[in-house]
Amino acid sequence: MNSKPRGKLAVGRVKFFGRHRGEVNSSAFSPDGQRLLTASEDGCVYGWETQSGRLLWRLRGHKGPVRFCRFSPDGRLFASTSCDRTVRLWDAADAKCLQVLKGHQRSVETVSFSHDSKQLASGGWDKRVMLWEVQSGQVLRHFVGHRDSVQSSDFAPSSDCLATGSWDSTIRMWDLRARTPGIFHQELEGHRGNISCLCYSPSGLLASGSWDKTIHIWKPSTRSLLIQLKGHITWVKSIAFSPDGQQLASAGYSHMVKVWDCNTGKCTETLKGVLNVAHACAFMPDGKLLVSGAVD
Repeated sequence: MNSKPRGKLAVGRVKFFGRHRGEVNSSAFSPDGQRLLTASEDGCVYGWETQSGRLLWRLRGHKGPVRFCRFSPDGRLFASTSCDRTVRLWDAADAKCLQVLKGHQRSVETVSFSHDSKQLASGGWDKRVMLWEVQSGQVLRHFVGHRDSVQSSDFAPSSDCLATGSWDSTIRMWDLRARTPGIFHQELEGHRGNISCLCYSPSGLLASGSWDKTIHIWKPSTRSLLIQLKGHITWVKSIAFSPDGQQLASAGYSHMVKVWDCNTGKCTETLKGVLNVAHACAFMPDGKLLVSGAVD
């Protein structure tokens, strides 16, 4: 589904991707919006052509439900995580598995790429964050400190800092320039529920969504909370900044998608009634808003 957030938010197109053999846990758009990934409980990663809805591939290899998926910023790779405790790296051109990253002790729940697509971070139920070199598949760093499952992550635009969100209700900022392994240099507290999603703006602001049904926008350099966004009726599943950083889209674990003005904190648009559960939202370079989710 796509929509234009400038002016009135309206549904432009709806496509159905209905060949999964299990519940869809997450989804992700390619940087150009041409493809959609879906991670399924059936243990497969699915690739779709966004406009036509055509199934491009059904990828097997994981030995358990697939929990999360994400494209690299350059669009050449994508990663999937699973209850089988691994991260798989795939070539986006031919959908071949390039690496199987092993090291987590429990289910892997989140993965994110650095902006140059050369590094990858993963986290999960073992409460650890692992930093990997994409080309070699080698572990670069371990980060330990969260007191519960790590469920979300994102690299700062400069790629010198990694933010992770946990079910311990905190956000930790890891300095990737420091040589000491696994020492965080900032902690952001304020949410009253599990941190479910994180997203940096182009200018370096950090947005966090939570099970407390709110979104916080932070200035990480000063550890200050700039704006708190309220209006979702369920926990926040996905958030995305517009290319200019002036707007934020959010998808709740419900039928509701919202667009916010980041300067005023006001909700400018609400879309509801199309999806039963929204999974992912993403702005395209032309300003269109893409949303994926599930229907009964």
